[in-house]
Amino acid sequence: MVHQGNTPFRPDLAQIGLFKARNIWWNLPPARLIERTLLAGEGKLTSSGALAIDTGRFTGRSPQDRFIVDDNHTHDQVWWGDINQSITEEHAAQLHQDLMAYLDGRGLYVRDAFVGAHEHYRKSVRVMTEKSWSNLFAYNMFIRPSAEELSVFSPEWHVVCAPGFKADPDRHGTRQANFAVLDFKNRRVLIGGTGYTGEIKKGMFSAMNFLLPTECDVLPMHCSANEGEDGKTAVFFGLSGTGKTTLSSDPFRRLIGDDEHGWGPEGIFNFEGGCYAKTIDLDPLREPDIHRAIQHGALLENIGFQADGVTPDFTDATTTQNTRVSYPLHHIPGAKPNGRGTHPDNVFFLTCDAFGVLPPLARLDVPTAMYHFISGYTAKVAGTEDGIDEPKAVFSACFGAPFLPLHPGRYAEMLGERMAEHGTQVWLVNTGWTGGPHGVGHRMRLRDTRALLTAVLNGSISQSEFRRCKRFGWEVPISVNQVDSGLLDPRNTWSDGEAFDAKADALAHRFNENFAQFEAGVSDSIRSAAPQVGVMAD
Repeated sequence: MVHQGNTPFRPDLAQIGLFKARNIWWNLPPARLIERTLLAGEGKLTSSGALAIDTGRFTGRSPQDRFIVDDNHTHDQVWWGDINQSITEEHAAQLHQDLMAYLDGRGLYVRDAFVGAHEHYRKSVRVMTEKSWSNLFAYNMFIRPSAEELSVFSPEWHVVCAPGFKADPDRHGTRQANFAVLDFKNRRVLIGGTGYTGEIKKGMFSAMNFLLPTECDVLPMHCSANEGEDGKTAVFFGLSGTGKTTLSSDPFRRLIGDDEHGWGPEGIFNFEGGCYAKTIDLDPLREPDIHRAIQHGALLENIGFQADGVTPDFTDATTTQNTRVSYPLHHIPGAKPNGRGTHPDNVFFLTCDAFGVLPPLARLDVPTAMYHFISGYTAKVAGTEDGIDEPKAVFSACFGAPFLPLHPGRYAEMLGERMAEHGTQVWLVNTGWTGGPHGVGHRMRLRDTRALLTAVLNGSISQSEFRRCKRFGWEVPISVNQVDSGLLDPRNTWSDGEAFDAKADALAHRFNENFAQFEAGVSDSIRSAAPQVGVMAD
């Protein structure tokens, strides 16, 4: 039996290998999906009207269980290793066959959607989920076609998500029962054994990270983006905890997207139709847009509750630190509905440097930007994870290593080409510590970081003089309006300059150690931008 939403149904699931699914709920609207979740006893409505669910054992992605099928499409192009693990065509085919057998005869939620706001580069995707709340996530996060587009919809890709299906490692070539498998020849993403919804969106993001550079010279980016009243676009890269969501949410700028974009010949475009934000310690004063977006249609994951059992307690990390909410982009007032922007004038690399040696703002030339793009640096502070008793350097290539099928140098070269062609300026922004490392110094004040960003975005930074940092190769402003000049030179914020130099050299050494894995696949100009250890004080 087929249960339709408000769009015509065309029963063509046989192309993915399904022939006798018992019940199909096709393109249901959010209210119907929420109703189905509540009837199944798999969620509850919160005080704001949002749906809250638990994703089960997995409350985050499982990078060790993500595989790419090794075939003639991928063998010579994928950067194989710990991140891009291979699975044979034979194992992938057996996994697909057994997954389809598991789903045939069961209820199934099907959704047609797009990935990519630019009609020339988007991919049409049919998402098939075992759970109604997984389908609500797909509704929120992918781009919703119009009724006219749905009437002629033809999927280029399929995403299948079945938390109840467990893989057999011996039979299917996986590591354990859960898996996410990308199959470029058959254009499908298979997800099983995990209810974590982020695997759905990141599966297609990984696919786009392979397809766009190889097929149409579009740079995929793991970043947020916004647009000023003057129509100028800014892009924000940053790992978790660097302030990417907070700093890209600006009441005077329109949000284009918060996580995934492409940079093509006509500018940038959002891949998604929604936002997927962390909610741990969510503060309505610091992040009012996210807080207001948690309304009917939003999907909360793995949160705790206050005593009444329906009001979210965003400080509760009992289940996980990775509590999340997904919601459609139109839940954000003023968000740009077409998801597109011009070529960015400014790109920001956000880092939370817990060692206290990076400046609050620095200007990067093209080779230095490419080097630090590949490095993707931030730091974790003591106490955030078991076994971390001092700051720990963390590197994630291109600020999104788990989703990059190609060598990071490929993406960096594309960034450098676009910087040169469009006059784009890249800036490093340290939202971490100053005056000493974590435990000695103090965290950068948000108002100072915002003042520095404002100076860049309104162009007043052009009035500043800059000095070159010998160790890291970037340029640091000497003065910026509304910011204490003493903050801008990190060495001067330390009471002991020699201690600063030792800590800075240690961090530079960590950069070089990490970069060794990429050297064979990058140009001489990128290698020459590596930090220098043992130079005289800046």
